[in-house]
Amino acid sequence: MKKNNPLSFHSCVKMTTLAVAISGATYASAGIELYNQDGTTFAADGLINTFYVHSKVDDQDNSLDRTQSRVKMGFLPNYIGFNAGKQMGDLKLGARSSFWVSINDANSNLTSTGIDVRQFYGTVDSDWGQVLIGKDFSLFNRSNIMSDEILLGYGQVASDGLVDGQGVSFGNIGAGYLYPFPNAQITYRTPDMNGLKLAVGLMDPSKSGSGSEESSPRLEAELTYGANLTPDVPVKFWVSGMTQSSDNGSNDIDSNGFAYGANIKFSGLSLTASGFTAEGVGAAGLSNLVTDKDADVDGWLVQASYSFGNERLVLSHGENSGGTTDGADNLDLENSTVAWFHSINSNLTLVAEYDRSQTDTRDTDSLALGAVLTW
Repeated sequence: MKKNNPLSFHSCVKMTTLAVAISGATYASAGIELYNQDGTTFAADGLINTFYVHSKVDDQDNSLDRTQSRVKMGFLPNYIGFNAGKQMGDLKLGARSSFWVSINDANSNLTSTGIDVRQFYGTVDSDWGQVLIGKDFSLFNRSNIMSDEILLGYGQVASDGLVDGQGVSFGNIGAGYLYPFPNAQITYRTPDMNGLKLAVGLMDPSKSGSGSEESSPRLEAELTYGANLTPDVPVKFWVSGMTQSSDNGSNDIDSNGFAYGANIKFSGLSLTASGFTAEGVGAAGLSNLVTDKDADVDGWLVQASYSFGNERLVLSHGENSGGTTDGADNLDLENSTVAWFHSINSNLTLVAEYDRSQTDTRDTDSLALGAVLTW
């Protein structure tokens, strides 16, 4: 067994209600075009996933040992998204809204299905790049999670709140990266400069306590570079960062972070390595700031996948270390995954996955069997 249990029951339940996901347009199919006339377009896309999950908890305290079987969603909630676009001279105006749904409502409160609006933004595109206004996923750790090979799978359930809750599992959040929480923002993205792209955003800052003061918005940025070593060997590199300050009267908490990663693909093989370091953040990220300015956490994730025909096999291992107070190790967690994705067609995928999550006091083994439907 590894380090201390990273998430209390209360904090897990709180975070699972927020759920875990990234932009639907990234992993869904192109969507269904509903309207295209006079330069105006409107389309819909979505995802539905359901898993049978069998989890076994082996705790240092034997009274906490338990076996649990569930039928629930996986790392991603189910969602439906709508996309609009209109060409106006030299400007392309766009908009996206997406609504994320928990299907495990009968677990605790019958029809208490949570509907979470993760994206509600507009865009203005031109030769000079793009400006996004509204709510979207943040930039810090964004490519880390977007590059996760088990995004359509299940992932870690290291605490009772994730085993029993009506929200999602946690993928590799807390065991390799932090979650780029959806945030109100004003973000500029450069045009593609021979594979180099830069995004810089002003984010609504996170609070360190009730009535805390944030004199400036949070600043986040992400730089990505993609190229082909040969026509059949694409590579991608990325770095991202964030900084903000929050004064709750007794503590001036500076939150800073840096994330990085790389991916290379060849002959059906995909290799990915990523990591981050941050201070002044909570268990999953900036939505829950800590009360100790000296708190820090860092993590890394390595993955390999091999695709052949309709099959994709994945090996994954990630770790976080650190705590929510100075010198603590209550965020220490590691997760190892073996997964098999079988594509029936471009819209339907079957998944079989085994995860082992380890802290200092607990081992959790999970077997997940499910299906993912996209359009």
